[in-house]
Amino acid sequence: MPAQINEEHVRRIARLSRLKLTEDEVALFAGQLGRIVDYVEQLREVDTTGVEPMAHPLPVTNVAREDEPHVPFDNERALANAPQRADGFFKVPPVLDHPGGA
Repeated sequence: MPAQINEEHVRRIARLSRLKLTEDEVALFAGQLGRIVDYVEQLREVDTTGVEPMAHPLPVTNVAREDEPHVPFDNERALANAPQRADGFFKVPPVLDHPGGA
């Protein structure tokens, strides 16, 4: 059964994702997403009886080094190349809109 992904679905997903799409992109993505969902449906039909669920198809070994204690940077050195500072912290432009300012 073909996936029922239509242009309205794509517009809604774009709106929720805060993406601006052209009408050509909406039409293109509706077709592409429909084909992706159809493929996933085909995968659901594969008989996996006797196949053990796994997170990775190959064994994974942790290659992280051991933690070694060290003296951290002092505040002045950490902020040495900061374009802007405020009260001993990095000052960055606002990333969220808040009513009434910060």
